[in-house]
Amino acid sequence: MTMLPDFRSAGRGAPWRYLMWLLAACLVAGGIWYFFFQNPGDTTQPTGKKKKGDPASRVTPVVAEPAKTGDINVYLNGLGTVIPLRTVTVRSRVEGELLRVLFTEGQVVKAGDVLAEIDPRPYQVQLTQAEGQMARDRALLENARLDLDRYRTLLKQDSIAEQQVASQESLVRQYEGVVKVDQSQIDNARLQLTYARITAPVSGRIGLRQVDPGNIVRSGDANGLVVITQLQPITVIFTIPQDNLPVVLKRLRSGDKIPVEAYDRDQKTRLATGTLLTVDNQIDTTTGTVKLKAQFLNEDGGLFANQFVNVRMLVETLSGVTTISSAAIQRGAQGIFVYVVNEDLTVAMRPVKLGQTEGANTAVERGIKPGQLVVVDGTDRLREGAKVELANADARKAAATVEGSGKKKGGRRKKGSEKGTE
Repeated sequence: MTMLPDFRSAGRGAPWRYLMWLLAACLVAGGIWYFFFQNPGDTTQPTGKKKKGDPASRVTPVVAEPAKTGDINVYLNGLGTVIPLRTVTVRSRVEGELLRVLFTEGQVVKAGDVLAEIDPRPYQVQLTQAEGQMARDRALLENARLDLDRYRTLLKQDSIAEQQVASQESLVRQYEGVVKVDQSQIDNARLQLTYARITAPVSGRIGLRQVDPGNIVRSGDANGLVVITQLQPITVIFTIPQDNLPVVLKRLRSGDKIPVEAYDRDQKTRLATGTLLTVDNQIDTTTGTVKLKAQFLNEDGGLFANQFVNVRMLVETLSGVTTISSAAIQRGAQGIFVYVVNEDLTVAMRPVKLGQTEGANTAVERGIKPGQLVVVDGTDRLREGAKVELANADARKAAATVEGSGKKKGGRRKKGSEKGTE
């Protein structure tokens, strides 16, 4: 039979000593339980296998693409302004009341189309008056010619003086001059009558109307009737740095047609495709740039007068270069690098030297060979030597091809390396 201690006979401090021993025993028991059952740092098991949560055995899923061999186009970019080949302000060439407007604002017209009509009656009166004056003077001319014929007959009969015949010949020439003046007045009256019908001098798009019917229009009106801008074809004036001018001039002198593309402000939508037309004859010393003019057919009307566009001009094509996706390029303290997937599905940081970029592809001058897998997605979780899993089927197929070729070259592997560490 166990005898319990008598706290009453143990003195005043005995209960506190027993409580301290009890607390210490509880702490020791809790530590043993945590160490054997809840310790996350214990990564080994009696069989020698690593636990699932071991960081060394963690596999990161990534998307990888093989480096390829292809062509890279070298473009020069610039900011341009759309300039019509012709911009015409339509004005009246005669004075009068504007009777009718025969165009619609924004309409596309052709050269020769009637746009407006001015009251033609004053010019019709002038034409009638000139024709009447012409008839009178022509009758005088005919009468003078008849008299000249009679005088010549009488002169042969020696019935009149030669001076009278000469005077009559002079009178005939005078009336002939008067008839020519009358004819010019008739032609002028008909021309003024023609100007009463205002036609389009060029083909293009009609702007906003400046004058309403009923107003008196004159040839000296500053605003005119309307403005026509030619949109097909149309030009774009843009600038490039003076350092790139020799390449452009070399291609122009060789007779090559340099393709030029016009894009919107976001450089996502291509508006039109054309060719380089000419280069300006001087460099702007304040900016160090030179102006170029490109011409576009603009059949769908994608370019508008005075529109700002982004211009891309193809100046060279690099053939047979190694290209990778631009998403694979990483920048850090050690410079520019990519993650390359090895045969054992681990990644290695590979420094590279980049070349030209076209769209989503970038040329690599040094550091990568065609066929090597580079990681394009999931790079933020990678480190040197990290284990990866290829998420895209194309990359898995490429990796299997590389691994199979490695086995053929290296021979049969050891049994332990095939099974792993178990």
